[in-house]
Amino acid sequence: MSLYDELIRKNEKLAVIGLGYVGLPIALAFAEKINVVGFDINAGRVEQMKNHIDPSNELDEAAFEGKNMLFTANENDLKDVKFFIVAVPTPVDEHNVPNLNPVLSASKSVGKNLKKGDYVVFESTVYPGCTEDDCVPVLEQESGLKFIKDFKAGFSPERINPGDKEHALENITKVVSGCDEESLDLIAKVYELVVQAGVHKAPSIKVAEAAKIIENTQRDLNIALMNELSKIFDLLDINTADVLEAAGTKWNFLPFKPGLVGGHCIGVDPYYLTYKATALGYTPKVILSGRAINDAMAEYVATKTVQHIMKSGKNIRDSKILVMGTTFKENVSDIRNSKIADLIGVLKDFSVHLDVVDPYADAQEVKAVYGYELLPEPGDNYDAIIVAVNHKPYMKLNEQDLLKWSNSKCILIDIKGIFKDKIKIMDYWSL
Repeated sequence: MSLYDELIRKNEKLAVIGLGYVGLPIALAFAEKINVVGFDINAGRVEQMKNHIDPSNELDEAAFEGKNMLFTANENDLKDVKFFIVAVPTPVDEHNVPNLNPVLSASKSVGKNLKKGDYVVFESTVYPGCTEDDCVPVLEQESGLKFIKDFKAGFSPERINPGDKEHALENITKVVSGCDEESLDLIAKVYELVVQAGVHKAPSIKVAEAAKIIENTQRDLNIALMNELSKIFDLLDINTADVLEAAGTKWNFLPFKPGLVGGHCIGVDPYYLTYKATALGYTPKVILSGRAINDAMAEYVATKTVQHIMKSGKNIRDSKILVMGTTFKENVSDIRNSKIADLIGVLKDFSVHLDVVDPYADAQEVKAVYGYELLPEPGDNYDAIIVAVNHKPYMKLNEQDLLKWSNSKCILIDIKGIFKDKIKIMDYWSL
């Protein structure tokens, strides 16, 4: 009987290593069909999940009910698992060099519990070659087993978009790959248990790794182009949104917009590709140029804010600024690699009085990670209001709401352009 049959008969178990915004939905989806072990090194998070609480605030309590699921922080619970899925973060360090520590640590945990006939599938975003060149040797070393002969491995890139209820795991085509034809077929069948949209079989693990990393690199470059255009149009004193609306009437114009590019995907993944390319002797030009443009946008917005305040005649050291939103994107609690934090850091260098609010972010986490306080509500008499993230509550605001927090010379800095054509009294600027 094949491993697939043993899984669906619940004679064998599948484990998901890493229960963040990617791993937890995958684990719960499989737990509707087969027996699943959900492993995370953070015991506090595991306890929350045991109580049907998603630490990422993406899933409600009902998502946990009726599942064949064991949540654990104990590696011993992985001993009788036959199919492992690794879904841990792959960040970069302060020099934008890939930090493989989480995925290598996860590989060690899996390797210690690896047995003949087991499968290991990596979902963590990495550069092409990482699975076979970096992770598999750890699996071999820890287990004493030989790759392909004793165990199989594959790569299936995650495509979960935080805060997006429309594009969920089950309705996004899943790219899968394996180390040989046998593993490719079995891995595809296992994922087809939970992915209604079907799977795409990549011809190799490296192809699957590369496919994931260029998805976000492409978005990063397109946004960088929009950001550069926004700077040019600002010098020309024309509204970027007006230009994009006009250009968008052409059938093949791509609908990208300017903005701050943060988070743990688009602002990170291109560096994995450029790192690998550089190691192979090629220095990427277009990709790194786009990264430089996007990484500099927080400072650009902060500088424009200060310039507008000074034009009003206000001493910048006496000015008062409200920043609305600090998460890396709308309607999520995730603050990782938030470019709003960079924006706030630049504004602090100008010694302004700064208030920050966010209806989704956790105040204690923000304080611990970035060092600034979150207020429960805005104050008043602000010289500038920066609407940095288009959270749902902010989308419902009108100019009268903003005026209650403003002084007579307040400038509205609308990064996402959500108040375009709605502001009649306040000074207004947008990317």
